[in-house]
Amino acid sequence: MDGQSSYMVWLVPAIAALVLYGIGQGLVKKWISEVPPARFCLYFVVAKAIINLGYFFTNEHPVITDPAGFQFMAVGVFAYILDGAGWILYFESIVAGPITIVGTLSAAYPALTILFARFFLNEELLPIQYVGVGIVIAACLGLSYSPPDPNAKATNKKWIPLSFFALVLWASAQTLVKFSYSLPNASDATLALCNTMGGFLTLGIFGFIFGRKGQHSAGEWVKSFMPMGMMAAGDLGVIIASKYGPISIVTPLTGAYPLVTLGFAAMVLKEKITKLQWLCIVFILVGIYLTPGAE
Repeated sequence: MDGQSSYMVWLVPAIAALVLYGIGQGLVKKWISEVPPARFCLYFVVAKAIINLGYFFTNEHPVITDPAGFQFMAVGVFAYILDGAGWILYFESIVAGPITIVGTLSAAYPALTILFARFFLNEELLPIQYVGVGIVIAACLGLSYSPPDPNAKATNKKWIPLSFFALVLWASAQTLVKFSYSLPNASDATLALCNTMGGFLTLGIFGFIFGRKGQHSAGEWVKSFMPMGMMAAGDLGVIIASKYGPISIVTPLTGAYPLVTLGFAAMVLKEKITKLQWLCIVFILVGIYLTPGAE
């Protein structure tokens, strides 16, 4: 396999995840006023089950009852428990704190993932790749930033530890996902199953407790399942990309989905793009161009 083919095998699913995440987030933004966040979580787990189990049953994978693969499955499920717990903390931090700051902080978790990958996985990139990844992360922070609302009501400070631990959990989850592929019987299809199980144990329980109340109309199902299906498919893209590519690049690239969300908001929601956002878009594209090709 030549150099270009070797990185395309993970770059293609990573870019696909970026697009799916971006459009999915755009649809959530469009319909969030009509569907409670906890119910989005409930539908997210349903979407995960359909997409991940479909992938699991249509692709080759080791027998899950083989004791040799128990460690891999345990690490995989634990990784996605951390990921789901991170999302719950993120939702709670949005309620408790200023979205302008919380939203910007959420775009910083790839930087922590790179740090974890360097120290715990001994993953190293080329200097030009670190430059590209740094550009992507910095531009995502700029893209996620919006000036604070002077008329916003004061909030308590519990959003600070909530958002911080959400970042730590997300970065830890991504690092564990990459680590799990070094274990016996590792399989992307089995990891998709682990993703469903971890999501059920966190987002599923959270959504069932807080999102099942009230009427569930057919229209709500469509408005919820469509974006959640895209998010679940994006997760699957990350699972595949993480198998073949360096997590120090996969996470920042897939985390650059605000680029796509912004384009969706401009074209579909008719939102205006600021000069800062245009500049950040250019930098993200430059960073994406510089990152592929790690050995």
